[in-house]
Amino acid sequence: MREYSAPAVKAVADDENLSDIVFANAERFGEAISARRQVDGSWLDVTARELAGQVLAMAKGLIEAGIERGDRVGLMSRTRYEWTLIDLAIWAAGAVSVPIYETSSPEQVRWILSDSGAKAAFVETSAHLKVVDEVRTELTELRYVWEIENAAVEELAALGVKVSDDVVHERRRLLGADSLATIIYTSGTTGRPKGVELSHRNLLAEIRADINAFPQLMEQGNSLLCFLPLAHVLARAIALTALAARVTLGHTPDVKNLVSDLGTFRPTFVVAVPRVFEKVYNSAKQKAHGEGKGAIFDLAEQVAVSYSQAMDSGGPGLLLRAKHFLFDKLVYGKLRAALGGRCIAAVSGGAPLSHRLAHFFRGIGVPVFEGYGLTETSAAANVNTMSAFKVGTVGRPIAGTSVRIADDGEVLLKGDVVFSAYYNNETATKEALEDGWFHTGDLGELDDEGFLRITGRKKEIIVTAGGKNIAPSTLEDSLRVHPLISQAMVVGDRRPFIGALVTIDEEFFPAWKTQHDKPPAATVADLVDDPQLRADVQTAVDEANKHVSHAESIKKFVVLDNDFTEASGEITPSMKLKRHVVTKNYAKIIEALYQK
Repeated sequence: MREYSAPAVKAVADDENLSDIVFANAERFGEAISARRQVDGSWLDVTARELAGQVLAMAKGLIEAGIERGDRVGLMSRTRYEWTLIDLAIWAAGAVSVPIYETSSPEQVRWILSDSGAKAAFVETSAHLKVVDEVRTELTELRYVWEIENAAVEELAALGVKVSDDVVHERRRLLGADSLATIIYTSGTTGRPKGVELSHRNLLAEIRADINAFPQLMEQGNSLLCFLPLAHVLARAIALTALAARVTLGHTPDVKNLVSDLGTFRPTFVVAVPRVFEKVYNSAKQKAHGEGKGAIFDLAEQVAVSYSQAMDSGGPGLLLRAKHFLFDKLVYGKLRAALGGRCIAAVSGGAPLSHRLAHFFRGIGVPVFEGYGLTETSAAANVNTMSAFKVGTVGRPIAGTSVRIADDGEVLLKGDVVFSAYYNNETATKEALEDGWFHTGDLGELDDEGFLRITGRKKEIIVTAGGKNIAPSTLEDSLRVHPLISQAMVVGDRRPFIGALVTIDEEFFPAWKTQHDKPPAATVADLVDDPQLRADVQTAVDEANKHVSHAESIKKFVVLDNDFTEASGEITPSMKLKRHVVTKNYAKIIEALYQK
């Protein structure tokens, strides 16, 4: 058993709560730009004083509508300014916010709102309202549903106009650090989603640890563009950290406009899941090859990776520095410009980032600080930082957090960021928490310097017929780096060898068809057995197999004619595979893989 602890920063006082952030900023730094909101294509500044005024007005409306202390309020919307505003107003009214992914099915919405006993809910659009209406007869506690795009903010502000400011402040001051702040439902990769109870202390501890971890990023005047779903604990925690540190916060609801929004907002840093970085890399590579500059890009890529690797072993030599300087002018500067031109770093979480991509981005001048955490740990429990960075790991524990590797290899976590219970689920709580230690279900290794390396998930370990234990994530992460591949799932439990299901990236597919003289109208289904397509996938498989032993390598694969989707229940909103669903949906194909 190994263990590593990080000393705490300033402890969270018992009488603190998250709404203090808004009103303290307004009082002390009223003219600081807390956010920029996008209106008709332009970014408009919102000062700390203006944000506090809007939060106060909405909180008054919630109180006038009948929202009491501790009431649960659902919030179903894309990432937008109003999401953060409503979240803060719910807390100012003394209530508890319950985020819901805007892509959730009626059944998921029904479960979350019914299990949490939500008294009210915010939805973004009329389409979301219809989803709630489909199941509303089963939601006996739900009294109000407000639609953001139908003037919900203005409606509540008008409703509460006669409520005094003192009523809100008295209400919010009754909240303490151990009051329930939010119930976040897990993505349900292995069953029905569980409601994670996070207190104000949990999230405030996360905020302070994040500011401590990233002093260069969390400086007043810096900026963060938030585009991940705010229903995801990572995006929400970082957005709250930005507000607390007086970093200007921006929101973009549609990733299709991300490149444009990055160019106009020009963030200092971004937060994303690995799939976003894979897309950025693959798009740049695809564009370069499509313009006949593929050889230059490939060489620049190798130099960037080598440069980053050299930073860990004494520093780059004179020749490598010269090559790096040249490609910085030809390639790397353009990649940084695509991120807005001011981006000095990125934070990644939610899934492992491949080693090569981590080196690539650090080599072009935008280090990606990979971290590790779960909803149950209020986002990051470990993270790489500018002063403590080791590629291939998820960093050291954040301030006030301890990590332990159990005898069976499971990662255990302890600290103020760790949740206290699953809502309405005492059995699951007892299974997950033991003497304050959270059993994550993940497998990992801890080195002598306290850096954690995640090696797999206990419930996802594949045991082949030959008795070999294999963690599929290493192979899958490597496969997804290839621009042609969207998703991959390794199979082989109780089978004689390891196989893989592979899906094709629909964005890259048209360019691939052009490069290989395939009919423009040809679909993935038309070409799943095409020799050139299979040869390119085989190249990705061969590269992935380099990271494992012969016994762990992929021996056969099948190209599927469609991608895994959230609608089919095969992936979560945060792009995690639901292995049991994929296994069920493709049972015949998996069986055929072992019959050939």
